[in-house]
Amino acid sequence: MFTVLNQPPEDLDESSAVWVPIRSGTVFTEPGGGLCASPAAPVGNASHPAAFLGVLDGKGVWAVDMDPADEPPLDEGDLEPVPLRKLYGRIPDEHWQIAGRAAQIVEFERTHRYCGRCASPTSTNASDRAKVCGECGHMAFPRLSPAMIVLVERGPEVLLAWGRQFPGRFYSALAGFVEPGESLEDAVVREVYEEVQLTVSNVRYFGSQPWPFPHSLMCGFVCDWQDGEIEIDPEEIVEAGWYTADNLPPCPRGGMSIAGWLIDDWLQRTAAVSSR
Repeated sequence: MFTVLNQPPEDLDESSAVWVPIRSGTVFTEPGGGLCASPAAPVGNASHPAAFLGVLDGKGVWAVDMDPADEPPLDEGDLEPVPLRKLYGRIPDEHWQIAGRAAQIVEFERTHRYCGRCASPTSTNASDRAKVCGECGHMAFPRLSPAMIVLVERGPEVLLAWGRQFPGRFYSALAGFVEPGESLEDAVVREVYEEVQLTVSNVRYFGSQPWPFPHSLMCGFVCDWQDGEIEIDPEEIVEAGWYTADNLPPCPRGGMSIAGWLIDDWLQRTAAVSSR
């Protein structure tokens, strides 16, 4: 079990540790997969700054920022570089989430070495996951961008769209970032209308997922079609349409993303209704 902590506890056993070297979104793992095990907790330095993440099964976990010009500081053999997305399924889900946290914390530490208000050097806050300026006192926390993703239902049909961010023909639920001053539910209504010109109602919360690409929090919803015909925003959407359970286009199923979880949940609910 992994426990999130900002500072190592006083009773932490430092005879062994787990650490996650990160370089530009790539995770260095042990050959064949798996987070790196070390006989002792890593010590950060100018070349390889280390940030404590928490405790996994009694061992301290550290994220290590790898400079692009440096090699991993490990004496136990070569490490395997694996992009974070491709690491999914190769290691336990909890370990993948730790790797995602490590990637975000490394990015935060790298981009907040100086104060955004007065440009003075910052230091790590002793209690919170934050960087504090010694000159003006400004405190910065890791960036987190809330986004909504929604599955629009219309009777036995569901709305799926082929977004321009997908290089191949691949459909998914509608998604977008939350704007300042609006609720998550407001964001659902606005994004659906902006992307496909439909009005929706009965917005229901489904669940959430930390999404470290690079620093989002995906908040999942389902809602009901209320009015309108599909008119896509061509800057965002290639194609969109209504689909039944037996006529789905290429789309996520289960797996690493909340989009797949939403679709699987809808299929299960649809099957349950059909069997009555």
